[in-house]
Amino acid sequence: MLKSTKLLVAGVLFLAAGAVSASGGGSSTKPLAGSYPIVLTHGIFGWGKSTGIVDYWGGNAAYLQSQGATVLTPTVTATNSSASRASQLKTAIQTAMAANNYTGKVHILGHSQGGLDARYLVSNLSFASKVATLTTINTPHKGSPVASVIEAVIPSWALPYVGTVINALVGVVYGQSSQNVVAALKLLTVSGATTFNANTPNASGVKYFSYGSYMIGNDLIQHPAMGLIAPICSIGAPFYGQSIWNDGVVPDDSQRWGTWKGGPSYGILTTGVDHLEATNALYLGQTWYDTNGYYLKMASNAKSNQ
Repeated sequence: MLKSTKLLVAGVLFLAAGAVSASGGGSSTKPLAGSYPIVLTHGIFGWGKSTGIVDYWGGNAAYLQSQGATVLTPTVTATNSSASRASQLKTAIQTAMAANNYTGKVHILGHSQGGLDARYLVSNLSFASKVATLTTINTPHKGSPVASVIEAVIPSWALPYVGTVINALVGVVYGQSSQNVVAALKLLTVSGATTFNANTPNASGVKYFSYGSYMIGNDLIQHPAMGLIAPICSIGAPFYGQSIWNDGVVPDDSQRWGTWKGGPSYGILTTGVDHLEATNALYLGQTWYDTNGYYLKMASNAKSNQ
């Protein structure tokens, strides 16, 4: 019941301004006024917008809202295939649209696996007519060597048992059922991504953009979590024909899809932007670069291409 109430509230906020902007109404001079509604889709182990320090989008969703956009941050299953998560995403968007009789298009900005979810949604779930632009952020379009290494290390006979344990733990932490960490792992491997791409071609009529980032060196002060994983990604990358430069889990060249737009700007004291900092998750990125400005740039690009 609580989840349904949250979704209904999100729908009202999502479309109240969306219907107006689509018809060209209003007189706001905010930079995102007139934009189609923006949907932010989270990655593996992610969640929709919350309050306080647990905000996956680190205040960026609220900032885009303050700049004139209508923003929806749906929550889908933390660990599952993009086919499953995309189905949930479709339901969330359709529910929000129906709540206000809105029939226009949306812009989707997807981080990490959220970008793959969005691609699956528009290509395989008959949703292309509802999406103007699809922007991916640090998304492993060509897979992640880290996922491939994990799959190689865990014996095939043991993988289901490991998956069952992790599914149970994630289910308790996130309060969600139907976790499938094995499906998520297989999707995010290099071979899994190759299969995914073959079955998920770009949809006609949708404009694709991608943004991304990488770490410079192994700075464990700025990147305490991703800095520990990055060496695995760097060592494994050449075996899969990918760049050693990565954000901790996704190589630089794996992040590129559609029109590549680059990454955030930062000063000389910042040693790149890692996978978690790319969304300002838990507010980990804002110390090192202008996270609000980065998301405004992406949303503005989407608006200019609607």
